[in-house]
Amino acid sequence: MAAQIRVSQKGFEELQKKYDYMIQVKRVEVAQKLKEARSYGDLSENAEYDEAKNEQAIVEAEIQELKEKIDNAVIISDSDLSADEINVGTYVKLIDTDENDEFEIQVVGSTESDPDNDRISEDSPVGRACIGKKEGDTFEVETPGGIRHFKVLSLNTKSK
Repeated sequence: MAAQIRVSQKGFEELQKKYDYMIQVKRVEVAQKLKEARSYGDLSENAEYDEAKNEQAIVEAEIQELKEKIDNAVIISDSDLSADEINVGTYVKLIDTDENDEFEIQVVGSTESDPDNDRISEDSPVGRACIGKKEGDTFEVETPGGIRHFKVLSLNTKSK
């Protein structure tokens, strides 16, 4: 059995939407490509057929991966979140005490990670270190650039 993944309701809906797209659109497109490639004749020397078979394998693997994530998802709702302790779904305002740099992140499940939009996976070094912390707590994180020190300035279960 695969490990459970923690995900927000929105993240779960995005997984489901992508799964539906892969089943209803991508799988059909690849089947059409295979059908066309077969019509070209000799399959042993048919590059289009080989390419379509490879694409089919990739699409089926992605469908299987999405299905596994959906089947093993534990949806974290706002009502599950503590207003006092950082968990998946919590918005956190931190200060990097080494650089005196304040920033806000949301700790999310690994399937929702989007660092460019300040959505940090619970499995990342900073995300892992944040879990369970409270306002005012300090912690350190080993990063590729060295050890960084952080302080939790505030946390919130809702986006601002």
